[in-house]
Amino acid sequence: MQTIYYDLRNTKGQQKEVADKIYAAAKILREGGLVGIPTETVYGLAANALDPAAVKRIFEAKGRPQDNPLILTIPGPQWLPRYCVDIPPLAYMLARKFWPGPLTMILKCNREVVPDIITAGLDTVAVRCPDHPVTLAIIREAGIPLAAPSANSSGRPSCTTVQDVLEDMDGKIEGVVDGGPCQVGVESTILDLTCTPPRLLRPGGLPMEDLERLMGKIDVDKAVNAALAEGEQPKAPGMKYRHYAPKAPVTVVTGAPEKSAGEIQRRAQPGDGVICFDEYADCFREQVVKTLGASDDKATQAQRVFDALRSFDSCDVPQIYAQCPDSRGLGLAVANRLKKAAGFHVVNADRVRVILGLTGGTGAGKTSALQAIEDMGGTVLDCDAIYYDLLQNSQPMRNAINELFPGSFQADGTLNRKKLGQEVFAQKDRLEKLNEIVYRFVLPELQQRLEKEDGLAAVDAINLIESGAGQLCDCTVAVTAPMELRVRRIMARDHIPEEYARLRISAQKPDEYYRGKCDVELANAADSPEQFRKEAREFFTRLVEKIAEEKRGSSQG
Repeated sequence: MQTIYYDLRNTKGQQKEVADKIYAAAKILREGGLVGIPTETVYGLAANALDPAAVKRIFEAKGRPQDNPLILTIPGPQWLPRYCVDIPPLAYMLARKFWPGPLTMILKCNREVVPDIITAGLDTVAVRCPDHPVTLAIIREAGIPLAAPSANSSGRPSCTTVQDVLEDMDGKIEGVVDGGPCQVGVESTILDLTCTPPRLLRPGGLPMEDLERLMGKIDVDKAVNAALAEGEQPKAPGMKYRHYAPKAPVTVVTGAPEKSAGEIQRRAQPGDGVICFDEYADCFREQVVKTLGASDDKATQAQRVFDALRSFDSCDVPQIYAQCPDSRGLGLAVANRLKKAAGFHVVNADRVRVILGLTGGTGAGKTSALQAIEDMGGTVLDCDAIYYDLLQNSQPMRNAINELFPGSFQADGTLNRKKLGQEVFAQKDRLEKLNEIVYRFVLPELQQRLEKEDGLAAVDAINLIESGAGQLCDCTVAVTAPMELRVRRIMARDHIPEEYARLRISAQKPDEYYRGKCDVELANAADSPEQFRKEAREFFTRLVEKIAEEKRGSSQG
């Protein structure tokens, strides 16, 4: 298929030629074809939104997942009643203020008119009016709403020039209209008006602060700063899948510009790619550098972010590090696009590393406490898991065990757990000797893994104190619970009788031991694991803030 190119950049005094090109593009759309069109945000890949077969071709051309809904593009608020129902007065107020412009509103959908392929089967639809005279003229000429997601191949950085569109879509679509470079550079802001308060689903070219000045508080969807969980359905484009990504993996570094630049200097190898603010370009003489603009110039950063990401696909870089602006104004949109490109692999240069060690008896709630750490974005390092990993992969540790306990490994190399267990549990001193070997190998491996952590991490070890692992931590935490609660929890969790549950607890160290050896105690008297997980999250939040503040103070002193 030949893609026809329509140049509508410099059209002064050429009214007939302009009208002909707009008519031609509109005709393609009315007849079920696809056209790349300019907007103020990014270039869109347009089709007749009311023609399911034409819209399906968008998904095919982009390689886009079909559970990712599309935006309905219209020429003004007067078209809203055609495609939406139960339209709140706030929608018209926002349209009067911000349309045409980079605002998309989620409204209740008229499902008798709008095809399910547009909404991904939802009862809501995203609607926007772009601020570009060429595209508005094409919509009016065609007399139909358009579906027009960004004109890139799915997952790649969005297109801000017609050259980007041709790079991804030449030969796949009937036409492309060149309206010049996009002035905003990031997609529209998406605001869900079907909930109270309204919810920001995607930050974009209209800063959230501008919206809040007009309408008050806005909730921010968790997908703005983190990936959706497996199985969650996105309500708007760009919420679920990895987006905007170049071929090389991306790591985003947040924090004060001087700190994020320093963190990238520490991590980047010669030949890596770096996206940085203009002031720091000279810091990366051995890397391939693309600049975003000055650290305080969010408008330029928005215009350049996709160009910077795209440019690395023509460079053979093994990985890319990107400085990230703060979340004020357009910075929230730029940061969101960078984090999406990185699959939310983010390093916080301002973050103080805090390592907690957790220990306690069975049934006390250590699992829920560790889940609370993960809820906070922390990493859990399980010493038992490290031990079993080393059993598989550390020949020196295997040799040390086999030397002290001959025949511990079978002919196929697997551990003979039964034989080893019979030996070590028969005599206390034999167990102590095995533990000495385990600690000797596990501790250095644990230390190496902790050194890679840059934020919150927790060490999970039943023998946290005895092994010496507690000395690697900033603070050790004893997780305790009343005996009767522990008995009931173990009975319910492991489906065992009360007598056996009490025997298991009596064979372990008492809570007094953990209280005496650890720095702090996290007592669990909650009615449910969910309640304790919430309480633990609050406890750890306070504890981590205290430790981080102490660390900052000592580093400044």
